Amino acid sequence: MVIDFHTHIFPDKIAGKTIKALAEVGNVKAFTDGTLDGLKKSMKEQHIDISVVLPVVTKPAQFDTVNTFAAQITGKDGIISFGGIHPDTEDYREKLEQIKALGLQGIKLHPDYQETYVDDPKQVNVIKYAVSLGLIVIIHAGLDIGLPNPIHCPPKRAANMLRQIDDENAKIIFAHMGGFDQWDDVEEYLVGKNIWFDTSFSLGKINDDQFVRIVKNHGADRILFATDSPWDGQKAALDYIKKLDFTEEELERILFRNAVMLLGLE
Repeated sequence: MVIDFHTHIFPDKIAGKTIKALAEVGNVKAFTDGTLDGLKKSMKEQHIDISVVLPVVTKPAQFDTVNTFAAQITGKDGIISFGGIHPDTEDYREKLEQIKALGLQGIKLHPDYQETYVDDPKQVNVIKYAVSLGLIVIIHAGLDIGLPNPIHCPPKRAANMLRQIDDENAKIIFAHMGGFDQWDDVEEYLVGKNIWFDTSFSLGKINDDQFVRIVKNHGADRILFATDSPWDGQKAALDYIKKLDFTEEELERILFRNAVMLLGLE
C-alpha cells in the first residue's frame, strides 16, 4: 500500500491556466494536468492507493468555494481532501467547525501565500482551535520556490509556534521535510519534536545522507511519504525513496502505516 500525503488539484475550469502560471513562476514541470482526473490517472499508473489533496485558501473569501469542492471529492476513488482556511478569517472558530462538519479530517495552511508568519497570533489561534477539534494541521514549511522572501515558516518560527500550541495530542505536519531548503535549521530546531514531516518535493532536492539522517533522528514513525503532485512525479518519488537506506519496516511506516494511523483508516 502507498499513501501520498501531499497533492494538489484544481477545479477543471481553472486547472489549465493555474498549472501553467504556477509552473512558469516556479520554473518547474507539472507531472499531471492539475485536475482530479489527472491525479487519479497518475495514481492508477503508479499504484498509489490514496492521495491526500491539500487546498490553499489565499484569501478569506475563498473559504466556501474551496471547502465545498473539497467535501465533494473526499472519500471517493482513493481521494481524501483536507480543507483550507485563511488566518485573517474573523469567524475562524465557526469556519473550522464547518470544516469538521463537512467530514474533512484536516486543514492546509500556507503561510507564504497567506502572508502570515507561522507564529503570528492569528495563525497560532487557527492552529490551536483546529487541534482542539481533532483536525490534522499540515503547514507549508521553508522556502516556496515560486514566491519571494520572506519565508513565513522557517524552522525557528515553527518551533516557536509549537511552544505556544503545547498540546501532546496535536497532529501537526510540516511539509517538505520540515522546511524546504532549510534542512540544517530543521535539524537544529524541529527534529525530535512531537510533529510529523512529509517528504513532498524534497526527495532528490535534499542531500540523501541528510534526508536519511533526519528520518533516523526524528523517527521513521513521524515521516509521511508525499510528492507535492503535480510538482513531483508520484512514480519518480516512490522509486527514489525505495533506493535509500531504510529497513523494510521503516519504509512501510513512511509509505503508508503512519498515514493510516493519522487518518484513522483500517
